[in-house]
Amino acid sequence: MSKSKTPVNPLLETKKRRIGPGVVVVVILVLALGAGVGVQYWRSNSGVEVSSTGGPEPTVITGPGTNGQGVKVGKAGAKVNIDLYLDFRCPHCKDFEDEAGDTINQLVDDGTVTLTYWPLMFVNPDNSPRLANAFAAAAAEGKARSYADELYADFAKSWTQDQLIELGKQLKIDDGTFEAAVKDNKYGSWLESVGQEANTRKVEGTPTVFVNDKMLPADALTPEGITAAVNEAKG
Repeated sequence: MSKSKTPVNPLLETKKRRIGPGVVVVVILVLALGAGVGVQYWRSNSGVEVSSTGGPEPTVITGPGTNGQGVKVGKAGAKVNIDLYLDFRCPHCKDFEDEAGDTINQLVDDGTVTLTYWPLMFVNPDNSPRLANAFAAAAAEGKARSYADELYADFAKSWTQDQLIELGKQLKIDDGTFEAAVKDNKYGSWLESVGQEANTRKVEGTPTVFVNDKMLPADALTPEGITAAVNEAKG
């Protein structure tokens, strides 16, 4: 006669269970989401630290606000002008600034060229307009180069409205006019005219560079290529 097995209460039974792949995926997604939220919080709430070395600030020859005209800086009378079409949310513009920015700055500072900024707004429709307008507001206060440089120097930052205003304060733009211009999108209509002018000149991406109205090919957007184009334009 066989012995009967003692019944086991399934509610009290301890079982070893394997973690299925679905559970692993869910855990990874939750961790990734948490990390993403943390990064976004940092981008939107991190403090503003100016990295500028205190170099010269070129004179703003043509400020923002005139339809169809960019922000021109440098020394009046230079024989060569560089037109730079850029978007402050464009990673390629960030790379271009890192590679060729010092070369262009030197050409401006020694009076060889003037530089005209044409801020565009199509890379990130939610953020590009805000940064372009803040740049224009800073340019109106004589801080075109340093403000643009700082936007690229901390490219990972979201550059919220508060951060943009704080950047102005760090660059000694601490008045109600600048802050109001940032908050009220003062230069929105001017930026639209800049975009229309870019379309007229068949600008299809950023960065795009003209030297005395001659568009440079993509492979010439280097320190050597820009210098060669400027030397040719000088004659």
